[in-house]
Amino acid sequence: MVLYNIGCKIIVKKQENILRLLIVEDEKQICDMVAKSLYAAGYEVDTCYDGKEALEYILSENYDLIVLDLNLPGMDGMELLKELRKYNDETKVLILSARGQIADKVEGLDAGANDYMEKPFHLQELEARIRSLTRRKFVQNDICLKYRDIKFDTIKREAYAKEEPVPLTRKENGILEYLLINIGRPVSQEELIEHVWDATADSFSGAIRVHMSSLRKKLKAKLGYDPIQNKVGEGYKIREESDR
Repeated sequence: MVLYNIGCKIIVKKQENILRLLIVEDEKQICDMVAKSLYAAGYEVDTCYDGKEALEYILSENYDLIVLDLNLPGMDGMELLKELRKYNDETKVLILSARGQIADKVEGLDAGANDYMEKPFHLQELEARIRSLTRRKFVQNDICLKYRDIKFDTIKREAYAKEEPVPLTRKENGILEYLLINIGRPVSQEELIEHVWDATADSFSGAIRVHMSSLRKKLKAKLGYDPIQNKVGEGYKIREESDR
C-alpha cells in the first residue's frame, strides 16, 4: 500500500488506524525529506507546497496532525491555521517555521497550534513531538474491540476469548488493545513502547517480550491456538485467517 503522497495526490484509500498527516511546506526538499521520514515511521503522509492548496485539502480530508510552515505562497500559514480553527479544534497542528521570535510563537499557539518548532530542526525531535501529540490517538471511541473470538472492553478494561474472561495485567491489556486496533499490520516493539509503555522504556530490556509471552499463553489457553503472530523484523500482529 502507498502511504506517501507527493503534492497532494491521493493514490490509495487510507488504511484504518494508521495516523494520517499533512505536511505543508513551500521548500520542496524539506517537505519531501520530512514526508519520507514520517512515512518510514509508519504514518500516511500527504504533502502540499502552497497555503491555498493546503486549505482546500484540509477542508476535504481528515487529518490527525498537520505540520505547518508559516511562510507559504498562496496563503500565510498563520492565516491557514486560523481558518482551520474556525471549524476544527481536533486536528493537531505543529508549526515548523523559521520565525523564531517569542511573539511569533505566542501568536501561533494562541491561534490554536498545539506545538511550535523552530527551524533549523532535527528530524528525530520532530518525530518525537509528533509522537507526543498523537500518542492518545490510538485509543478508540468504540467501547468494544472485537476480532473473531477475541474481544476487549475498552471501558471496563476486560478481555474475553470465546466469550470467556481472560485475566490480564494492565500492560497485557494495553498490548491486546493496541494489537486489536491495528488489525492487519505488524506492530513493532518500538511502537508498543510509544503507545503502551512510558517513553523511558528500553526496547532491549526484554520487558515487552515477557508481557507478550504471558499474553499469548493466556489467550492460547482459552482459544486452543496462539492468536498472536511474531513476524521477524516487523513486529507482532493478531493472526488473521490467511495467516493460520
